[in-house]
Amino acid sequence: MPRPRFSTLAAACATALATALIGPATSAQAATADHYSGTLSDGATWIANKPARWNGSLLLYSHGFGPTTAADAPSAAARQALLDAGYALVGSSYDPNGSMWALDSAERDQFAALTAFRREAGSPARVISVGQSMGGLVNARIARDGAGRVDGSLGLCGLVAGGVDLDNYQLDAEYTLATFFDPADAGKLVNLAGRAEAGALAGRLTKAVETAQSTPAGRARIALAAAYLNLTDWAPGQQPPARDDFAGQEEQQYAWLAQGLLGFIVPARWSVEQSAGGNTSWNKGVDYAGLLHKSSHAKQVKALYRDAGLDLRTDLNRLTRGADVSADPAAVAHLQRTSTAGRSLAVPLLDLHTTADQLVPVEQESAFAGRVRRAGDSALLRQAYVARQSHCNFTTAEVVAGLHAVEHRLDTGHWGNAATTAELQQSAEELDLGGAAFTDYRPSRLSGTR
Repeated sequence: MPRPRFSTLAAACATALATALIGPATSAQAATADHYSGTLSDGATWIANKPARWNGSLLLYSHGFGPTTAADAPSAAARQALLDAGYALVGSSYDPNGSMWALDSAERDQFAALTAFRREAGSPARVISVGQSMGGLVNARIARDGAGRVDGSLGLCGLVAGGVDLDNYQLDAEYTLATFFDPADAGKLVNLAGRAEAGALAGRLTKAVETAQSTPAGRARIALAAAYLNLTDWAPGQQPPARDDFAGQEEQQYAWLAQGLLGFIVPARWSVEQSAGGNTSWNKGVDYAGLLHKSSHAKQVKALYRDAGLDLRTDLNRLTRGADVSADPAAVAHLQRTSTAGRSLAVPLLDLHTTADQLVPVEQESAFAGRVRRAGDSALLRQAYVARQSHCNFTTAEVVAGLHAVEHRLDTGHWGNAATTAELQQSAEELDLGGAAFTDYRPSRLSGTR
């Protein structure tokens, strides 16, 4: 069976994300909750739902990258389950007039939506912020800045390493693919004219990857790019490859690339540049040998290069010598100001992440935890993992179990065992809302941090 072309799957990926992150209200919901909506001072919209039997808790939901449409829950199924359990929900669209990377306004608009809820629907006894994907980064910033406005936070597959790291490791991977498979584009990876140009670039890179997969040398170099991208080696519909099955690992990494991953991330990276007003990534001065050395995929890359009869050192030196992309300092400063988190926490935060996330690699949690630790706030942070492929691929049971763990922390003043793998698994299974796959896991170091 042929693999779908990048444009088809990229569109499907965007549609699936939009459905998951911005699911429409259901008719069942309308029968059980009062609905509120309005417009904020910057033009952003907000929506809220309050069940007839409100338990007094309000969930402030931050949606992910995609259309700037107001959302108040991570999915329609989660929305209904939370309303049935007595939670009120609120969330904003973020500023609809600019980039879909709406970090300039997201935190401000979320706090404004919270104020609007209090005015229109009543004062909650407790506020817990919840954020998914890009909204997980918004949520981490709210957990940092929200003392007195929110009490705790739940992050779902959050882009918690922030925009600067995201842009840099994606640039590293695109630069590697272009250097070896599409040299005409090697100097055209940043400062793109628009979404259409970014989509065309993604198409050329994807086609080049498909051609390269047919040779051992091509597969070795695809694995090198995948290492820089922090790309998981467990693809949908497959079993996880064995630890020493390096060829199998590359085959599953290739499956992600061939099925449209670049068709999503290249235009998305253009959106980040659009938001910041210039190029936000750079590789000038980067040592690509040192970068690979820090990657958890280094052993795989070395083995595939050896099997292909390629000199890895020669390729790494070529990448290092050719790395000449410089960022716009003002754009980087803008992104650092608007799109980073983890320097501190003001309220307890539990992050959940799937172990095989192709869009927001689980290694982002490692970078985030390090920053929180250096800020002295590790006692407020817990991270838990679900053994499953794909971005934000949680069951409703896993989301609600995470919420209950945060509530335990708020009720008792300590985490106890509430955020452990065993307790989360048991809590989720008791809910009968789709099962759970919590697992003990420790993410590797995030590649591409500067």
